[in-house]
Amino acid sequence: MEAVRRRPGMYIGSTGQRGLHQLVQEIVYNSIDEALTGCCDRVAVTILKDGRVAVADNGRGIPVEVHPVTSTSALEAVMTMLHAGAKFGGRGYTVSGGLHGVGASVVNALSSELQVEVKRDGKCYRQEYCRGVAQNSVEEVGEASDTGTITTFLADKEIFGNLHYDFDALAQRFREMCYLTKGLELHFDDKRSDREVTFYFEGGIASFARYLNKNRPVLHEPIYVSKVVNGTEVEVALQYNEGFAETTFSFANCINTQDGGSHLTGFRTAITRIINDTARNLKLLKEDETNLIGDDTREGLVAIISVKLAEPQFEGQTKAKLGNPEIKNHVESAVVDGLSQYLDEHPSEAKRIIEKCLTSARAREAARKARDLVLRKNSLETATLPGKLADCSDKDPAQCELYLVEGESAGGSAKQGRDRRFQAILPLKGKILNVEKASPERMLAHEEIRTIITALGIGIDKQLELAKLRYHRIIIMTDADVDGAHIRTLLLTFFFRHMAELITGGHLFIAQPPLYRISDSKEQHWVYSEMEKEELVRRIKGKVAVQRYKGLGEMSAQQLWDTTMNPETRTIVQVSVEDAVQADKTFETLMGDEVPPRKAFIQAHAKSVRNLDI
Repeated sequence: MEAVRRRPGMYIGSTGQRGLHQLVQEIVYNSIDEALTGCCDRVAVTILKDGRVAVADNGRGIPVEVHPVTSTSALEAVMTMLHAGAKFGGRGYTVSGGLHGVGASVVNALSSELQVEVKRDGKCYRQEYCRGVAQNSVEEVGEASDTGTITTFLADKEIFGNLHYDFDALAQRFREMCYLTKGLELHFDDKRSDREVTFYFEGGIASFARYLNKNRPVLHEPIYVSKVVNGTEVEVALQYNEGFAETTFSFANCINTQDGGSHLTGFRTAITRIINDTARNLKLLKEDETNLIGDDTREGLVAIISVKLAEPQFEGQTKAKLGNPEIKNHVESAVVDGLSQYLDEHPSEAKRIIEKCLTSARAREAARKARDLVLRKNSLETATLPGKLADCSDKDPAQCELYLVEGESAGGSAKQGRDRRFQAILPLKGKILNVEKASPERMLAHEEIRTIITALGIGIDKQLELAKLRYHRIIIMTDADVDGAHIRTLLLTFFFRHMAELITGGHLFIAQPPLYRISDSKEQHWVYSEMEKEELVRRIKGKVAVQRYKGLGEMSAQQLWDTTMNPETRTIVQVSVEDAVQADKTFETLMGDEVPPRKAFIQAHAKSVRNLDI
């Protein structure tokens, strides 16, 4: 437990908000494990006004009898010893999530206060802890007519600082948990903001697929496959839409395996095989034509793969990738049987899916030719790039940064104000293409996108090679107005859909130009938000001049350097993906074909936005 407090990042990933959320999720995972055994169907998560978090379930209740190894109560062993939980070593749970059996004890170690109340065998028990140390023995405090566990903890401010929980981020994770645990009801109540929500999905992951495609035109109803193969429970839901992006999420024991693994490999192998076999059977793919490749069969696909297994082998504590090699064959077998049966029984849906894949194949070939044309120019020796790209003199990518600047005027100021040694400038003309609604060949025909691809030098999509990146900091710099926000969102959409490794590698940033220059008789101040402006104006006595900067071109080269480009004084925001599901939904809402969801999003958020700060 002392090791957990010394190096909390090794166990929960970070000591920022992500780690704080991980504490909540680890306690909820224990309740989910009860639900997976059929012993729990209700979970309640409450964030109290003082920052405490309470998680209650109606499961069996943590045992309180003497633990055979520790000679303490089983409850105290679970809460204070790593790997003492019933889920570790195959005791008590067939399948489970959590941090390899250390979840509850890690939360306890990183909490300044924690209390567990257990209802079991007609009695109610309680024990309290402080920073992982039991403050008393398990005590009987009354009778109970039901069963369950209530865990209440206060994360340690010495480790996490400000205890700021994000309601939306946690709600999205709880939504996923309920999709993956059919029949579970989870109520989430945030007393600080008076927000609450209840999740319950009888349709399980089929409902999940429907939710992800809610604002997209689809080709068919979700296809659901469920099968137990050699003790592994395999669930798959998939649905094709008319778009171009693949949206696939994989889970093992309800844990989101962001980097995939053997279950995802098995699914993709099965999809490609069945689509080709069905296309041949329906004579839509002739004998002399080559098979469709994996990319063809996954364009416009939304899929959820969920496996539940007894001994998951994850790569690292954060469980980003599933390593069990046998799971590939289990998933492939289940999907081949289930999907082939569905396509045989639904020939019209099968034809629509295959025609979509054939169209993707033709578009892929056209895009390949366009991509080859772009990649051949990556030496930056073309007739157009030298005039457009103001490169830096340093050739070490780790020291170099590229500013993607809105407009020729701002680009001119940035070129004059930059440090030519390590800062490169690429001015962008107007708004780039919305790639969310564009085919690959149309995207690659767009001049500004081709210029960005060539300047970075890493290619896109499957051909992306991050090691060839010419600048390790790519900084989006747009005006602080509505058009600037739109251009920034268009660029983020392109990078998220076609250069995601640039984001996961920590190379994408957003510049923060000032909103105002406030001058008095003695000095000038640069401020970056409405709140900061109002506070400064109140503090300065006498007359002040307030100038609003809506465009980067309104600033001189020196002002742009001083406020936005000088590494000693600037602020830049790093772009990261905290929640891939929510990110996908947001880009779909903001940049997709459907207008009503976008209008609703703007109406819901516009009132609370006082400026265009990130």
